[in-house]
Amino acid sequence: MHPEADAVARAVADDGGMSSTTRKRAVAVTAPLAAALLLVTLTGCADIKDTITRQASGEFATSADLAAQWKKQASWLPTDAVSIITRESTATDEASLTAVSESELDPQQCAEVERRSAPLFHIDGAPDVYEFDRAFACGEWSVVPTDDGWYGWTPNDSAEREQSPAS
Repeated sequence: MHPEADAVARAVADDGGMSSTTRKRAVAVTAPLAAALLLVTLTGCADIKDTITRQASGEFATSADLAAQWKKQASWLPTDAVSIITRESTATDEASLTAVSESELDPQQCAEVERRSAPLFHIDGAPDVYEFDRAFACGEWSVVPTDDGWYGWTPNDSAEREQSPAS
């Protein structure tokens, strides 16, 4: 313990209360500790929030980075995809992602179907999927176009999945 903190503790134990001098010492000793604790708390808020909500976010520069670094798979994602943002559950398979891409989806993996599912996790800037009657079923993923690429989520509905060439 810090020597000043020891003095404060002795003074409180000796007289059963704090004089104004003792109070000032207590503030002088504890204020820097409180500030340090606050700094640690604020810098770790995102990690704590992700742990409590069982969600995680990620950003990947390219589809190759996503394939190498992400624990989940999105094999439907075009190889030219960049600026990829993910939002996912840390406890289940639910995930959403957006990507910038000029490529069409691979017809060997994806087929246009009636949209029956929606993402559990919304990504800022992604379209409202409820405005889409149709989506592409790409295995366990459903995908809709964005202004500059694609927005996908998993899992999709079994009726979508059954119509996917990747199933």
